[in-house]
Amino acid sequence: PSAGARLNVYGDDVEVDYRGYEVTVENFIRVLTGRVSRDTPRSKRLLSDERSNILVYLTGHGGEGFLKFQDQEEITSPELADAFEQMWQRKRYNEIFFMIDTCQAISLAFLFYSPNIFAAASSSVGEDSLSHDPDSEIGVFVVDRWTYYTLQFLEKVTPTSRATVGELFRSYDTRLIKSTPRFRTDLYRRDVDKVLITDFFGSVRNIQLSAELPVNVSSKPISIDDEENSFWNDLEWIASENLNETFITDEKTDQKEKWTNPPLLVPLLVTITVIVLSLVLNRNN
Repeated sequence: PSAGARLNVYGDDVEVDYRGYEVTVENFIRVLTGRVSRDTPRSKRLLSDERSNILVYLTGHGGEGFLKFQDQEEITSPELADAFEQMWQRKRYNEIFFMIDTCQAISLAFLFYSPNIFAAASSSVGEDSLSHDPDSEIGVFVVDRWTYYTLQFLEKVTPTSRATVGELFRSYDTRLIKSTPRFRTDLYRRDVDKVLITDFFGSVRNIQLSAELPVNVSSKPISIDDEENSFWNDLEWIASENLNETFITDEKTDQKEKWTNPPLLVPLLVTITVIVLSLVLNRNN
């Protein structure tokens, strides 16, 4: 949003996976750590690994060490720090860029202790973060000042841009933002003046193709401890349900035995049952 103009920040191709009352502290932490239920669709999962760079951008009402969700609950700095540590232990990220726009924002990053994380915050401890551009029709401000000037910088960045995170940090003018942006980089291994903005925001990427994946078709669901593989597990189950034949795989020899269901099997069993019953009745008579 900008003064005198209407800008749809979602665009035409942005899919919102969680909205309204789905936006809870529990769901947020579950998405980060990958601890979601087995029936959660892929669109509502963070499908990251140890090669993933992750941007976490939070904005809203908050205070020293907390951020409000729906004005009903809060996420605290210890909860955020522990969630990031779980992500590191589970190899769910390579680097994290944490951005927070709220009152006393930098306090949310004080307790981080996991490697390869750096943070940018809209205000110091004891400072408020102010809003920008009131909308007279709906009676509220439509954007916060720090987010507004961050967006101004990002709108000049192209997918092939060489702009760096350090340049973003230096672009903030405290006279315009009316607060003091703060940064934390001690957990981060790279120089922010050499980190491209496009390492975390939209860019053109080379795609690495993996080798052909083996297909293991089973007649029943396979128990997999890793919840991230539940999608493939479900896919195998759907495939086996639509086959007329079942394959049993010997994992050691990679040999397969093929079992079929002859169409005459059921009538044959019925015939044998009738013969046995006839013999029993004749013996009793």
